[in-house]
Amino acid sequence: MPKTVSNNLKGGEGRLDIENLYREYYGFIFRFLMSLCRNENLAEELAHEAFFRAYINLRKLRDDGKAAAWLCQIAKNLYFAWYNDHKKLASLEEARNARDEFNVEETVALKESAAEAAKYLRELDDSYREVFMLHVFGELPLESISRIFGKSESWARVTFYRAKQKIIEKMGEQK
Repeated sequence: MPKTVSNNLKGGEGRLDIENLYREYYGFIFRFLMSLCRNENLAEELAHEAFFRAYINLRKLRDDGKAAAWLCQIAKNLYFAWYNDHKKLASLEEARNARDEFNVEETVALKESAAEAAKYLRELDDSYREVFMLHVFGELPLESISRIFGKSESWARVTFYRAKQKIIEKMGEQK
């Protein structure tokens, strides 16, 4: 887990420096993307794109202490944009590959459940969604997430639990 933004991320004149931001957080963002896509090449490509977008929008980062969450948000948005563009092709290819190893019906049911959960995840309030994504996909401990948000660990636990319950409830309503 990267450290909280400190003076080592500041360039000349006390401004946030993209090079220091990249050095400090590249590994963290890469691992976060790997947890989402499970593809090293794609994670690397998306991580580089995330830092390019961060460079373009660096002035929009109001609180240097939330740089990790801001970068995760950029990376997550890039992944979902890529996923939405490629999901039809990927699901056809995966279904063909899965046919040899698994029951096709089980594979389709699992993908439908994952797609349904992702749909409800997008409907959650920002804090619920971000905590859930960082904990489940980013594999960050709740203690680290609490530090990113500047909140208590119990806040992170409750927020994660409530997000999970909301997704489960929504999925249960649809059945």
